[in-house]
Amino acid sequence: MSKPVIITCAPTGGIHTPTMSPYLPITPAQIAEASLGAAEAGAAIIHLHARNPETGRPDPRPELFREFMTTISESSDVVMNVSTGGGLGMTLDERLRAALDVSPEMASLNVGSLNFGIFPMAAKYSDWQHPWEPEFLEMTRDFIFKNTFADLERIVKELGQGHGTKFEFECYDLGHLYNLAWLIDQGWLEPPFFVQMVFGILGGAGADLNNLQHMHTIAEKLFGASYEWSVLAAGRHQMPFATSAAMLGGNVRVGLEDSLWIGPGKLAASNADQVTKIRGLVESLGHTIATPDEARERLGLKGREHVKV
Repeated sequence: MSKPVIITCAPTGGIHTPTMSPYLPITPAQIAEASLGAAEAGAAIIHLHARNPETGRPDPRPELFREFMTTISESSDVVMNVSTGGGLGMTLDERLRAALDVSPEMASLNVGSLNFGIFPMAAKYSDWQHPWEPEFLEMTRDFIFKNTFADLERIVKELGQGHGTKFEFECYDLGHLYNLAWLIDQGWLEPPFFVQMVFGILGGAGADLNNLQHMHTIAEKLFGASYEWSVLAAGRHQMPFATSAAMLGGNVRVGLEDSLWIGPGKLAASNADQVTKIRGLVESLGHTIATPDEARERLGLKGREHVKV
C-alpha cells in the first residue's frame, strides 16, 4: 500500500495582491479562518505568510503570525509551517523574524537564488485597490530572490539546529536539489527531508511534466529513502501537477498562494475548496490522506508542544 498523501495548503502567500481576488485572506482573522477551513478539508500542513491587515502587503511582523497561529492552534492540531521566504524584497532578517520568534515545527527554506518574475501579472489588471500592488509586481522585472549559500547556512543553523525546526525545502529548479544535497553533506541537516518541487514560476523550472519527472528522478538519486517529496505548481497548472505527483507516489500542495483558481476562469472561493478538490482527485486514485500526526511522524517533527504559541 502507498503511504497516505500529505496535503499542504498555503492560504495567502506573498505573491498575489488584493486586487486579484476578493477571496485572498488578508487579516489575521481571515488567515486563521482560511487555515482552519483547509485543515478541516484535509490539509495536514498549513504554510503561513502574514499580510498587513490594512493594505494586504506581505508583512514580516511576528505579532501578526502569533495572532493567527494562536487561533489556529486553539482549534486544530494541523502542522503550522512558517515561511522564511516572506515577501519579495524583504531582507533575510525580516524573513526570519517570525520563525525565530515562534519556533515552529516546520518552516520553508528556498534552496537557491533565482530571478522571480511576477511582473507579467500587472498587465492583467488596471483598477488597483492599493498603490503598492503594481509597483510590487513591476519591481520583479529587475529582481533576484536572494538565497545564497551563506543565507542557507544561517537559516539551517539558527532555525534548524537552534530551534529544532524542520524544513519544507522549496526547490524551483534542478540546481536547488544539488544545493540541498550540499547542505546535507556538510552535516547540518538530519533526515527525513521534505522536498517541495516548485513549477511554473518565471525564473524557475517551467510547468512541464518532463521537468517534474526529471527532478523526481534526480531527487531519488540524491536523497533515496531519506526524504519525502511534494509538488506545487503555479496558476492553472496547480491541480494537474498535484495529481501527477500523487500518481508518482508524492505529496501535494495547494492554496491561494500558488493559484487563485479552482477551474478554468473561475476563482476559488476558499482554500478549503482547493483542498477538497485535490483530496477528491487523490482519493479517486486509491490513496488515503495523511493526518497531521501522520505527517509529524513521517517528517520527524518536534511536536506542537514545542511551538511558542
